[in-house]
This record gives sequence, C-alpha cells and structure tokens, in this order.
Amino acid sequence: MSSANHSDLSGRAVMVTGGASGIGADIVRGFAMQGARVGFLDIQDAAAVALIAELGAARHVPVFRHCDLTDLAALKSSIEALALMTGPFGVLINNAANDQRHRFEDVTEAMWEDLMAINLRPQLFAGQSVAPMMAGLGGGSIVNISSVAWRFGPEEMPVYGAAKAGVVGLTKAMARALGPQNIRVNAIEPGAVMTERQRQLWYPTQESVDAMTARQVLQRPLLGSDIADMALFLASDAARMITKQVFVVDAGIS
Repeated sequence: MSSANHSDLSGRAVMVTGGASGIGADIVRGFAMQGARVGFLDIQDAAAVALIAELGAARHVPVFRHCDLTDLAALKSSIEALALMTGPFGVLINNAANDQRHRFEDVTEAMWEDLMAINLRPQLFAGQSVAPMMAGLGGGSIVNISSVAWRFGPEEMPVYGAAKAGVVGLTKAMARALGPQNIRVNAIEPGAVMTERQRQLWYPTQESVDAMTARQVLQRPLLGSDIADMALFLASDAARMITKQVFVVDAGIS
C-alpha cells in the first residue's frame, strides 16, 4: 500500500476501469486510502464485491458497476451512472486490459477486433465520456495504462503489443486535444507486475519469479501498488504541469 499522501485527492471523484483485481484493484485501494470517491468498472462481480468489503472502512467506500467495456453504449451509461454516486469525475484511470497470449500466425480478424476492443478502444471512449465532466470542474487528469511489452516486440502476443503501443500514441493525441480544457493526459507503462493472475498463468513458481526479477535493475518483485503510486502522483496536483508523457515503471527491466 502506498505511503504517499496526496491530500488534494481527498473527496475527488475517480473512475477506474478494470478495477476489481490485479493492478486495477491496487489503484482502487490507493485512491480510496487517499479519501477519494472511487467508482470502478469490471466484469468480475465477485472480486469487485470482495474489494468493496475490504475497503469498508475507507472514508468513501468505492462503488462498482458491472460493465463489459467492449460495449461502448454500456461503458458510457455506466460511467454516467457511477458519476451520479460519486460526483463528476476529475480523474480517469484507463486500466482494463487482456494480455492473453496468441501467435502471429493464429491471429484472425475477429481476434484482432476483440483484443483492440478491450486493450485500446475503451481508453478513447471513456475519455470522451469524462472530458465534459472534467471541463466543468475546471480540469482533470486521465491516466492510460500501457505496457513495456510493446517495446520488446512481444512475439507471444503481437496484437496486445500493437494495442499498447497505440495507447502511447492515443495518450499524446488526447493530451493535445484536451489540454485547452486543463485536462492532463499521461500514460504508465508497467513492467512484469506480479499480480495474482500473472503468478498463476506466467510465473507459477518461485524460480520463474526469480528469473524475471533477475532481468530487472531493481531485483525485487514489481507490485501493483508500485503502479498505483505513479497513478496517484499523476492524478494529483503535484503533477499539475505534466501532460503528454509516458512513465515507465518496470524496475529497470532489460
């Protein structure tokens, strides 16, 4: 859990996509512990309920809405519904993603569309939904979650890599478009974050975790809370003059 204190986040309404588990859950925890009014979207109902129960002692208990982000009408209506409970969103964390492995030769048109529909497309349309709210507040902060994976040319997930590279380009374009309304847009590129899912699927043994951390300059496991700390900073007034930037949080992976 973050040790940083961003007092200006207290009471601020924050939207997190994919907030029920993994990095998203750590981001929800981080903002809730700062006293923010957090709303989050996910398709994992049980995990969302468990997270809300865990944060029951927070100043403002997070609120949740089930939403398949590939359904853009549902995305828009869900953001609007949560804003009625939290107040207009001054912060958006576009976190939801799907890093399923796939081979280049096996990619179909349907697979391409499905992976882009969760890994890239919602980031733009969620931004569209919250931008008028932020403009009404006098400004806001959007943080798009990319990945360092695209920088390495991920052979085992080429469409995911393309989407995450696209997030960087989208971030810079959004920053240009929304800057006149005092809306800042930045991206975070996490490295090999040891979430429960990642450990189950890709790092199931201590040896596999050790092999990954050995590739890092900082040789200890990278955690979701490390990504949350950067998201908190970028959402806060401490970053009020930072926009159109990409921040790599990967412990120096090579």
